[in-house]
This record gives sequence, C-alpha cells and structure tokens, in this order.
Amino acid sequence: MADQHQAAGAGRGRPPAVTIRVPTGRERTVPEEQATERERALAPRAPAAPQRRSLRSLAGPGGAWGDRTFRWLVTGMAVALLGLVAVLFYELSANARPLIARDGLSFVWRNVWDVPRDIFGARALLVGTLVSSLIAVVLAVPVALGISLFLTEVAPRWLRQPISSLVELLAAVPSVAFGFWGLLVLVPIMARTVNPFLIKVLGWTGLFEAPQFGVSLVTAGVVLAVMILPIVAAISREVFTVVPSDQREAAFALGATKWESIRMAVLPYSRAGIVGAVVLGLGRAMGETMAVVFVIGNSPQITSNLLAPGASITAQIANTFAEVSTTGHQLNALLYLALLLFFVTLVVNVAARLLVWRTSAVAGGVR
Repeated sequence: MADQHQAAGAGRGRPPAVTIRVPTGRERTVPEEQATERERALAPRAPAAPQRRSLRSLAGPGGAWGDRTFRWLVTGMAVALLGLVAVLFYELSANARPLIARDGLSFVWRNVWDVPRDIFGARALLVGTLVSSLIAVVLAVPVALGISLFLTEVAPRWLRQPISSLVELLAAVPSVAFGFWGLLVLVPIMARTVNPFLIKVLGWTGLFEAPQFGVSLVTAGVVLAVMILPIVAAISREVFTVVPSDQREAAFALGATKWESIRMAVLPYSRAGIVGAVVLGLGRAMGETMAVVFVIGNSPQITSNLLAPGASITAQIANTFAEVSTTGHQLNALLYLALLLFFVTLVVNVAARLLVWRTSAVAGGVR
C-alpha cells in the first residue's frame, strides 16, 4: 500500500507519502520526509509482483536436451519404418531377380504353374486374390456400415458398448480359427444350401454354375468378409461419431426424418472416412493367408464360375514354400509373387489416398 501511495503521489507531482499507524489504531498518510525511520520501517508494503518465468526455465536446465532427444527419437522411428519398407523391397526384388531377368513381365500374364517344366505364371493367382478380396468387401461393407449407423444413430446408450465390444472381439480371433470354422462349418453349409440357391436364382448370369464342392472363391470371400467386418465397422463408427451435432440438428430443423438426416448430413460428411475404412479392409483381405488356404480350393485356374475352386497369391506361397524345389526357379517364382503382391497393395493404397483426397475436396465444395 505504501508503494501505491508513493506511486500515486509521484504521478500527480506531490512528494511521496507513507501510511503509518498511530497509537489509536487508525492509519494516516504523511509525507515521506516527515516520517521517522521507525515509521518508514513499520509502514506496510505492497506485495511484490510475481516474476514471470518462461516455459523453458520451468522445464529446468535439461528441457532443451529433452526436446532434442524426443525429436531425434521420433524422427528415427519414422526413418526406420521407411528403411524397413526399403529393405523388404530390396530383399524381394533381389531374390526374385533371376526369374525377373528370364521372364520379365510375362510372369504376370502367364496362366500356368508347372514346377517340373520350370514354367510359372501369376495371372490365375492374381485374379483369385482380387476376386476373393472384392467379394469380401462387397459382403462386409454394407453390414459394417449398418452396424456403425445403428451404434451411433439408433441404439440406446446402454446397448452401444456391449455391441461395440462384441464386434471388436472378432478382430482378436486368429485367422487359423477362422479357417477351421470356414472348413468345418461354412463349407458344408455352402455346399448344401447356399450354392444350390445361387445356382437356381443366379445361374443365368454364368457366375454361379455347377458342379460345386463348397470350397470356392465365394466361400473364401465370405470368410474374408467376416474377418474384415470389425475393422470397417470400428473405423466407420469412429467417423460417424465425430460428425458435428449441428449437421443432424440442421437436418431435423428442416423437417428431415432420421433416415433423411443420415443420408443428407451424416453420410456426406463421413464419405472420406468411409473410403479409408473400405480400403483398409481391402488391404487386410488381400494379405490374408491361413484362412484362405482352408476354403479357397487351392486350384490356380481362371474361370467365370465363382463357385469353382481357385487360388490366391498368399495361399500359393503358404502351400508350396515348405516343399520348394532346390533346382529351377520355383523359389524365385514365390518371391516374385510376394513382390507382385507388394506392388498391388502399394497401388491400392495410393489409389485410395487419391480417392480420399478427391472425396474430401468434393465434400468440402472444392472443385
């Protein structure tokens, strides 16, 4: 208070003053030159203003060192990931180089796998991989989106968490377990019930024809659909959750129903995230191995009949790698297949990123 009085007096051109307490208990203000030394010492003082300290000083002397360490650590992790991808590409290409030098791109288009004659081709395996993965996406995406919309838009709060946990629990099931389930449970059902129905109803398309044995591209697609369902559903649910409530309220204010608000407000806002979820599911389906080995039939052939046995790149590698011939180019062919799958996955992810960017631009009104 003394400092305040002094500052006020100095600001108005008056001599500085101090506040003293008289014996009666009251306080009075006198000019500073009239106060005694004892009165000046006993005069109340204004509390000192707290000193400001920078965040760097609060962090202590090791703050800068910690920042540098953290920066170099996370940078090293990112570089290590890129280095891992580069090493993987180098090892695959180096071990497949003998067959690449002999056959070139004709390996991709050739439709034969003849170990005794040392002639190999990947066309049937590539087609089987793409067809089974696309079947899985077609079957899984509508169900996953329906589950996600139910959990975010329709289900009561007490029911959302149990169903979400049950769906996400499927992601923890090993692929071998899915394969055994497909072989022991799904294949007999497909052979006795589903496939005859498809032949009867859609046989005129040429895609579903007899004979059928249960193991087929369709069966592999069904197993893969069950496997990618929790991935697509979980990502879609998170995307729907972050849609601003103003979007829904604006639709309701215009008189929209629940379905109309979802169609006009939720789905357009979430389009980019849905595309990303679908692509992640497609990548998981193309790279799956053990579950497909049990139910696809492992017959490298190209046919328009989806109920016929087929083969995929991962299944072919898993089936033949343990008994690969030490002579010829069979090992090089398997590594060439792995390199081809690497490129296909890379192309799919790049195309997906472009699609997500384009979808986000259109949704945001950027043309």
